Amino acid sequence: MADNELRYLPTGFLEFPISDEPGTHRLANDLAMVLRPGDVICLSGDLGAGKSTFARALIRSFAGDPDLEVPSPTFTLVQSYEFDRFDLSHFDLYRLEDPEELEELGLEDLLETGVALIEWPEMAEDLLPRHALWVQITQPEEDGDRRRFTFFSENSEWQTRIKLTLAIRDFLDTAQFAGAERRFLAGDASLRTFETVTQGADRAVLMRWPFHDGALSAPIRAYMEKVHLAQDCRSVIAIGSELRDRGFLAAEIYAADLDNGLILSQDLGSETIVEDGKPVPERYRVAVDILARMHGQSWPATVKVRDGKDYKVPAYSTEALIAEASLFLDWYVPEVTGQPADQQTRLEFETLWRTCLERVASAQHGWVLRDFHSPNLLWQQEADGLNRIGLIDLQDTVIGPVAYDVASLLFDARTDICEELETGLLDAYVSARENQSSEFDRSGFSNAYSVMAAQRNSKLLGIFVRLARRDGKPAYLRHLPRILGYLDRVLDRPGMSDLKDWYARYRT
Repeated sequence: MADNELRYLPTGFLEFPISDEPGTHRLANDLAMVLRPGDVICLSGDLGAGKSTFARALIRSFAGDPDLEVPSPTFTLVQSYEFDRFDLSHFDLYRLEDPEELEELGLEDLLETGVALIEWPEMAEDLLPRHALWVQITQPEEDGDRRRFTFFSENSEWQTRIKLTLAIRDFLDTAQFAGAERRFLAGDASLRTFETVTQGADRAVLMRWPFHDGALSAPIRAYMEKVHLAQDCRSVIAIGSELRDRGFLAAEIYAADLDNGLILSQDLGSETIVEDGKPVPERYRVAVDILARMHGQSWPATVKVRDGKDYKVPAYSTEALIAEASLFLDWYVPEVTGQPADQQTRLEFETLWRTCLERVASAQHGWVLRDFHSPNLLWQQEADGLNRIGLIDLQDTVIGPVAYDVASLLFDARTDICEELETGLLDAYVSARENQSSEFDRSGFSNAYSVMAAQRNSKLLGIFVRLARRDGKPAYLRHLPRILGYLDRVLDRPGMSDLKDWYARYRT
């Protein structure tokens, strides 16, 4: 078997030979990228086999800090770390006198919020979880740094995860990022995950799009289809390439594996139009100017993708807009009332929204990026013009009322936009559009802006409760007071009285 070649063995084993210490570090790096809370990694091997080397490499990789101090827990038995992603506890059971002592170390409690990495797991006998991943490290006699890593778990999901992370490593190798350091960047409000990959001075962002591999339940997939959320990564390439061709700064795609949902793209940095949690007005004005320039152009309904196929940009249909707004009924209403919305409530809600949307049906339509707000607007300090803001998270672009993106920006869900700033930005947008064309419909835009802002904030109230309750991300609940305030402000605008009266019963 060739060096560094993955081999699948009977009864669920995976075997992986490593020729040197950098190879050990890369394997630890790859494993760190697919860890989840509740995981148990058992490192087994003789003295000197390399368990501690692998453990330290994995912890430092997980932390994103190659210089992190990782003391041996030989005498304390456990060393715990608190990380932003989730916690990690490093056990060394070599000096464990009685397997029952494992309970005193609090393994079960630690797994509720993090991962356990265990050296000398044999000392715990049969007290470790059956779903643990076992990593057997062996060293051929008198063979220097060479090691053989053998993986086994009764949970077949581990084989899937390891295959995935090694496939990503192969993808990076072929994309001229061989041996790159991978660091977890973020998981957004969907199932996508992101990593930064660094090789010397070169840096890129890896996006993994898991929707193709059975990660979605039938109801979730049906909802995505109904509201026109992209289900493969071709949309990222199509929308980004068209924006770049027109002078807007969307991340350049370095490499893509469309079949496996992998995209390696330009790293546009992490600085946004917000500083210290507060909006920077000058940066928001640049964002407004970018929207005005986009909305002054005509955008295609189909875009050619690098695989030679056409990508059709979906329409932001009335049914999609109502389905999104209905997340307010599905999640927020039960959150505040303790019971689901009944059929009569749903009928009233849908009727009101259909009337509102019909009223603004003639408003200008164009490309709607759908999440044009601070997390996706990356400030480029040294750039100028349209390149002052990098645009990301473009995959769900639709053709709909352009006022939606203006509302998304001016009622930014992640920071407090006061009414004075909102009004100033709105005036700047309208002024820019009127300077572009004498045919700009100020009144029609204003009506569409009100309706789209109410729709988006209704949707977000539902989404953020869903993320907290269904997906275990309670931090999203802290945004609810802000969004409720935005919704109150929107419903006070002209023409919104019917919706205001209806929403009043759920204002807490």
